Amino acid sequence: MPRIALIHALAHSVAPINQAFARHWPQAGLMNLLDDSLSSDLAKGSLDARMHQRFQTLADYAVDCGADGILFTCSAFGSCIDAVADRHASMPVLKPNEAMVAAAARQGGRIGLVASFAPTLASMPAEFPSTVSVDVELADGALAALENGDGARHDALAAEAAQRLCERGCDLIALAQFSLARAADTVRGGVSVPVLTTVDSAVELLRSRLPS
Repeated sequence: MPRIALIHALAHSVAPINQAFARHWPQAGLMNLLDDSLSSDLAKGSLDARMHQRFQTLADYAVDCGADGILFTCSAFGSCIDAVADRHASMPVLKPNEAMVAAAARQGGRIGLVASFAPTLASMPAEFPSTVSVDVELADGALAALENGDGARHDALAAEAAQRLCERGCDLIALAQFSLARAADTVRGGVSVPVLTTVDSAVELLRSRLPS
Protein backbone atom coordinates (compact mmCIF):
# COMPACT_ATOMS: atom_id res chain seq x y z
CA MET A 1 0.00 0.00 0.00
CA PRO A 2 1.12 3.58 -0.53
CA ARG A 3 2.97 5.35 2.26
CA ILE A 4 1.63 8.83 2.97
CA ALA A 5 3.69 11.45 4.78
CA LEU A 6 1.58 13.78 6.89
CA ILE A 7 3.51 16.94 7.71
CA HIS A 8 2.11 18.97 10.60
CA ALA A 9 2.79 22.45 11.97
CA LEU A 10 0.20 22.10 14.75
CA ALA A 11 0.01 19.15 17.11
CA HIS A 12 -3.79 19.39 17.10
CA SER A 13 -3.87 18.51 13.38
CA VAL A 14 -2.49 15.02 13.95
CA ALA A 15 -5.56 13.29 15.38
CA PRO A 16 -8.18 14.66 12.94
CA ILE A 17 -6.32 13.58 9.80
CA ASN A 18 -5.36 10.17 11.19
CA GLN A 19 -9.01 9.62 12.10
CA ALA A 20 -10.06 10.61 8.58
CA PHE A 21 -7.64 8.07 7.10
CA ALA A 22 -9.08 5.43 9.43
CA ARG A 23 -12.55 6.23 8.08
CA HIS A 24 -11.75 6.51 4.39
CA TRP A 25 -8.46 4.74 3.68
CA PRO A 26 -7.37 2.51 6.56
CA GLN A 27 -5.06 0.50 4.32
CA ALA A 28 -2.72 3.44 3.70
CA GLY A 29 0.59 3.49 5.52
CA LEU A 30 1.05 6.74 7.42
CA MET A 31 4.08 8.58 8.73
CA ASN A 32 3.47 11.68 10.85
CA LEU A 33 6.09 14.44 10.89
CA LEU A 34 5.44 17.25 13.38
CA ASP A 35 7.37 20.49 13.72
CA ASP A 36 5.20 22.64 15.97
CA SER A 37 7.75 25.46 15.88
CA LEU A 38 6.66 26.20 12.30
CA SER A 39 3.40 27.81 13.41
CA SER A 40 4.96 29.86 16.21
CA ASP A 41 7.79 31.03 13.96
CA LEU A 42 5.33 32.04 11.24
CA ALA A 43 3.28 33.99 13.77
CA LYS A 44 6.42 36.05 14.45
CA GLY A 45 7.73 36.19 10.88
CA SER A 46 6.81 35.43 7.29
CA LEU A 47 7.05 32.83 4.52
CA ASP A 48 10.64 33.81 3.81
CA ALA A 49 13.44 31.83 2.18
CA ARG A 50 14.35 30.15 5.46
CA MET A 51 10.78 28.94 5.98
CA HIS A 52 10.69 27.60 2.42
CA GLN A 53 13.92 25.70 3.03
CA ARG A 54 12.50 24.12 6.18
CA PHE A 55 9.58 22.77 4.17
CA GLN A 56 11.90 21.41 1.50
CA THR A 57 13.95 19.68 4.19
CA LEU A 58 10.87 18.04 5.73
CA ALA A 59 9.62 16.92 2.32
CA ASP A 60 13.00 15.55 1.27
CA TYR A 61 13.14 13.54 4.49
CA ALA A 62 9.70 12.11 3.81
CA VAL A 63 10.70 11.10 0.29
CA ASP A 64 13.92 9.53 1.59
CA CYS A 65 11.76 7.46 3.97
CA GLY A 66 9.78 6.05 1.05
CA ALA A 67 6.74 8.32 0.95
CA ASP A 68 4.55 7.93 -2.13
CA GLY A 69 2.59 11.11 -1.41
CA ILE A 70 2.74 14.08 0.94
CA LEU A 71 -0.14 15.84 2.63
CA PHE A 72 0.54 19.05 4.53
CA THR A 73 -1.98 19.69 7.27
CA CYS A 74 -1.52 23.38 8.08
CA SER A 75 -3.15 25.88 5.77
CA ALA A 76 -0.98 28.95 6.39
CA PHE A 77 2.05 27.87 4.33
CA GLY A 78 0.73 27.93 0.78
CA SER A 79 3.78 29.17 -1.11
CA CYS A 80 6.07 26.77 0.79
CA ILE A 81 3.85 23.83 -0.19
CA ASP A 82 3.73 24.99 -3.81
CA ALA A 83 7.52 24.96 -3.90
CA VAL A 84 7.62 21.42 -2.50
CA ALA A 85 5.09 20.30 -5.12
CA ASP A 86 7.31 21.73 -7.86
CA ARG A 87 10.37 19.95 -6.47
CA HIS A 88 8.57 16.60 -6.13
CA ALA A 89 6.33 16.79 -9.19
CA SER A 90 6.41 13.02 -9.69
CA MET A 91 4.20 12.39 -6.63
CA PRO A 92 1.06 13.92 -5.15
CA VAL A 93 1.89 16.82 -2.85
CA LEU A 94 -1.31 18.29 -1.49
CA LYS A 95 -2.23 21.43 0.36
CA PRO A 96 -4.67 20.65 3.15
CA ASN A 97 -7.43 22.70 1.58
CA GLU A 98 -7.42 21.74 -2.10
CA ALA A 99 -10.43 19.43 -2.04
CA MET A 100 -12.48 21.61 0.29
CA VAL A 101 -11.78 24.73 -1.75
CA ALA A 102 -12.92 22.95 -4.88
CA ALA A 103 -16.11 21.74 -3.20
CA ALA A 104 -16.90 25.18 -1.83
CA ALA A 105 -16.29 26.80 -5.22
CA ARG A 106 -18.63 24.29 -6.89
CA GLN A 107 -21.39 25.15 -4.45
CA GLY A 108 -20.93 28.87 -5.03
CA GLY A 109 -22.51 31.69 -3.08
CA ARG A 110 -20.71 33.63 -0.37
CA ILE A 111 -18.24 31.46 1.52
CA GLY A 112 -17.48 32.09 5.17
CA LEU A 113 -13.98 30.97 6.16
CA VAL A 114 -13.31 30.28 9.86
CA ALA A 115 -9.78 29.91 11.23
CA SER A 116 -8.29 29.81 14.71
CA PHE A 117 -4.75 30.62 13.45
CA ALA A 118 -4.63 34.21 12.16
CA PRO A 119 -2.00 33.72 9.40
CA THR A 120 -4.36 31.24 7.73
CA LEU A 121 -6.81 34.05 7.05
CA ALA A 122 -4.03 36.02 5.35
CA SER A 123 -2.99 33.24 2.98
CA MET A 124 -5.92 30.93 2.35
CA PRO A 125 -8.48 33.22 0.61
CA ALA A 126 -6.12 33.46 -2.36
CA GLU A 127 -6.54 29.70 -2.89
CA PHE A 128 -10.18 30.23 -3.92
CA PRO A 129 -11.07 31.11 -7.52
CA SER A 130 -11.32 34.83 -8.14
CA THR A 131 -14.97 34.36 -9.05
CA VAL A 132 -15.80 33.22 -5.50
CA SER A 133 -16.72 35.65 -2.74
CA VAL A 134 -14.95 34.81 0.54
CA ASP A 135 -15.53 36.42 3.93
CA VAL A 136 -13.23 35.54 6.84
CA GLU A 137 -13.56 35.37 10.60
CA LEU A 138 -11.01 34.53 13.28
CA ALA A 139 -12.16 32.28 16.10
CA ASP A 140 -10.06 34.35 18.46
CA GLY A 141 -8.86 32.39 21.48
CA ALA A 142 -9.95 29.01 20.13
CA LEU A 143 -6.46 27.71 19.45
CA ALA A 144 -5.26 28.79 22.87
CA ALA A 145 -8.23 27.02 24.44
CA LEU A 146 -7.39 23.83 22.57
CA GLU A 147 -3.76 24.05 23.61
CA ASN A 148 -4.92 24.42 27.22
CA GLY A 149 -7.04 21.28 26.94
CA ASP A 150 -10.41 23.04 26.75
CA GLY A 151 -11.91 21.44 23.67
CA ALA A 152 -15.44 22.58 24.49
CA ARG A 153 -14.34 26.23 24.60
CA HIS A 154 -12.47 25.81 21.31
CA ASP A 155 -15.55 24.37 19.62
CA ALA A 156 -17.84 27.07 21.03
CA LEU A 157 -15.58 29.87 19.78
CA ALA A 158 -15.48 28.29 16.32
CA ALA A 159 -19.27 28.12 16.31
CA GLU A 160 -19.53 31.77 17.34
CA ALA A 161 -17.21 32.79 14.49
CA ALA A 162 -19.37 30.82 12.04
CA GLN A 163 -22.50 32.48 13.36
CA ARG A 164 -20.99 35.93 12.79
CA LEU A 165 -20.25 34.99 9.19
CA CYS A 166 -23.79 33.78 8.66
CA GLU A 167 -25.11 37.04 10.10
CA ARG A 168 -23.10 38.78 7.37
CA GLY A 169 -24.84 36.74 4.69
CA CYS A 170 -22.57 33.74 4.07
CA ASP A 171 -24.16 30.74 2.34
CA LEU A 172 -21.59 28.15 3.41
CA ILE A 173 -19.08 27.77 6.24
CA ALA A 174 -15.62 26.36 5.55
CA LEU A 175 -13.47 25.37 8.54
CA ALA A 176 -10.01 26.27 7.34
CA GLN A 177 -7.76 24.08 9.51
CA PHE A 178 -7.50 20.38 10.25
CA SER A 179 -7.56 21.21 13.96
CA LEU A 180 -11.01 22.80 13.50
CA ALA A 181 -12.57 19.58 12.21
CA ARG A 182 -13.34 18.51 15.77
CA ALA A 183 -15.71 21.52 16.05
CA ALA A 184 -17.78 20.62 12.99
CA ASP A 185 -20.79 19.21 14.84
CA THR A 186 -20.91 22.18 17.21
CA VAL A 187 -20.66 24.61 14.31
CA ARG A 188 -23.42 22.80 12.42
CA GLY A 189 -25.63 23.03 15.47
CA GLY A 190 -25.43 26.81 15.42
CA VAL A 191 -25.91 27.62 11.73
CA SER A 192 -28.43 26.72 9.04
CA VAL A 193 -25.97 26.58 6.12
CA PRO A 194 -23.68 23.73 4.99
CA VAL A 195 -20.38 23.30 6.85
CA LEU A 196 -17.30 21.90 5.11
CA THR A 197 -14.16 20.53 6.76
CA THR A 198 -10.78 19.79 5.27
CA VAL A 199 -9.86 16.35 6.58
CA ASP A 200 -12.26 13.98 4.85
CA SER A 201 -12.05 15.69 1.49
CA ALA A 202 -8.24 15.75 1.66
CA VAL A 203 -8.02 12.00 2.22
CA GLU A 204 -10.45 11.27 -0.59
CA LEU A 205 -8.55 13.48 -3.04
CA LEU A 206 -5.21 11.92 -2.14
CA ARG A 207 -6.62 8.42 -2.48
CA SER A 208 -7.92 9.27 -5.96
CA ARG A 209 -4.37 10.18 -7.02
CA LEU A 210 -2.65 7.04 -5.79
CA PRO A 211 -3.26 3.33 -6.42
CA SER A 212 -5.01 1.56 -3.56
